[in-house]
Amino acid sequence: MITPAFDLSQDPDFLILSIRVPYTRTSEFDLSIDGRDLKFYAKPYFLRLSLPGRIVEDGREKATFDIDKGLFTLRVPKETPGEKFEGLQLLTSLLAPKGSRSAKPLVEEMSAVCSGSAGDDEEEEEFDWQVEQEVYVERSEEETRAMQLYGFGNQRSGVFARLQEELGDVIDVKNPEGTSAADRRRARLEAEASAFSADHYLADLFEDEEIKVLLKFKPWWTTLSSSTEEDGGSDVVFTDEDKEQLRKFSNRSYLLDKTSSHQVWLGLVDILLAYVYEVRSTDGEHSVESPWTIRKLSGTLSWLETFSSLKEVLVSFGRRVLCFPLYRHFALVTSAMQDAAKILQSGKSCVLKSLLDIHKVFRENDPAYILNDLYITDYCIWIQRVKSKKVASLAATLQKASLRKKDLDLELDELEDAAVMVMEEEETGDSSEGSDSSSESEESEEGGAGGGAGGGEETCKDSPLQSQTSLLSPIQPRTLTEETGEGPPSPSGGCRRLIQDLEDLRVSPDSS
Repeated sequence: MITPAFDLSQDPDFLILSIRVPYTRTSEFDLSIDGRDLKFYAKPYFLRLSLPGRIVEDGREKATFDIDKGLFTLRVPKETPGEKFEGLQLLTSLLAPKGSRSAKPLVEEMSAVCSGSAGDDEEEEEFDWQVEQEVYVERSEEETRAMQLYGFGNQRSGVFARLQEELGDVIDVKNPEGTSAADRRRARLEAEASAFSADHYLADLFEDEEIKVLLKFKPWWTTLSSSTEEDGGSDVVFTDEDKEQLRKFSNRSYLLDKTSSHQVWLGLVDILLAYVYEVRSTDGEHSVESPWTIRKLSGTLSWLETFSSLKEVLVSFGRRVLCFPLYRHFALVTSAMQDAAKILQSGKSCVLKSLLDIHKVFRENDPAYILNDLYITDYCIWIQRVKSKKVASLAATLQKASLRKKDLDLELDELEDAAVMVMEEEETGDSSEGSDSSSESEESEEGGAGGGAGGGEETCKDSPLQSQTSLLSPIQPRTLTEETGEGPPSPSGGCRRLIQDLEDLRVSPDSS
């Protein structure tokens, strides 16, 4: 059976269901309505929906079929007129049979995915059939249990055991199967500390014209109306591509304990923070660097990190923003926090649309698609089934959260204070040099013709011989770099060479 493309909408009294069933006969439709359960069959299409509200079959229902478009439209009355059905855009959750549960490990064979993408390169490069191979040995249950867990809800293991070539292009952990969560965090902090560049940070801090432009940009979630936050995101519009992807997701339910559930929520915040930064830094236009930016800024995606508090998420994100991307400004960190809170405030639909956008970015990049299998696909399915109150609660917590520069443990305040002191000293030195040069000029003028060029090296800067050089000959004094390659010349050396060049010219009095 084929699940057809479908869409749901509503008015105060009716639920409208549109189903695309091309190449079917009008006499082969079979429809069943039972409370929240709706079944539709038209060979070879079958659709079963578990609706968020009850509908009735009382004679007011109406069905039409457009043969040219292959579109079946059904209007079914609501059992309670005026009732608002929530989550009609969350198509995957509507497809899931009510009360279904799955306790089996969510482990998938990744080799099949890799082999599916290999055919795209056959025309470009001939496959080397003589490559050395090793027999793959299945791991015992004891060895599998000894492996470290990661992925959505820490329910994956052994994924990278057979993907060593793609490992370095996807995550930063060298050996995820044998590295504990504590070791991964320790290695992440060391990598961030070594990657931090004080020069890059100060350059973005004091030359922030581009940063100001990025902060003024209005991403798509800022244009949502205020009513969106009240009705759970009904104003969020899903594209046809989004809907098609939702229909492709398989139906799953997740049995998470309290600890795993808490980690999943915090991982969601971490991924959203990386996403909103990427959108703002590219003015909403994804680029070839977008997959790298999202995974690099998220400790969850790049280091398979599991967080235990919201503060840890914010600190990790803030450190990574100031260490890796092109724009490294603390204002972008606080702006990302506000953007992520806005998405969560706008409801599950807004969160789902963001996750679908991330899924598309990774899906079109090889081998970032592995992150979809580890995290994003499960998040897209899971978020449709969570309670809206939890999303709103997380949004309120994130909105109240604060992050200071000293929390990042990068000595930013000390670095900025030192930079300001250096700048002030340079300004003071420039002003004092200006006053000294003006006083020297006054003394030279008072000396008159008697002072002449007798000052040698000290008066060479203000000597009128320099102006004579430009008039008599285009010869320029050689620099120390040309002679010895040891750096720029000192002022005294330059003056000596200038005087020597003038003496070598020996202009004749009779010369014109």
